[in-house]
Amino acid sequence: MSKRKEAIPRLSPSAAMRGKQYPGIKGKVVDFADHAFEEGMLYIRVRFTDNTELCWRITSSTLIEEADLSDWKTGDFRQICVFFEAESDRG
Repeated sequence: MSKRKEAIPRLSPSAAMRGKQYPGIKGKVVDFADHAFEEGMLYIRVRFTDNTELCWRITSSTLIEEADLSDWKTGDFRQICVFFEAESDRG
């Protein structure tokens, strides 16, 4: 029994170039834009002349996918046990 592959959604080139749209900022005039690193986050701010602001807070993280113990005595990988394995959709 084989699993049916799910279709990968495809974007048109114009939709891919457009990216994420932010309703409510169209037509606003930019006063300034800046960025700052605070508490392990990158803040990117766009301030408008009407004293409103669009701000992105960007973080990054490291995730352990798998932790295992293996034997390399013979030069070949032999997995002895898996301590942790992240849940995944690769099923």
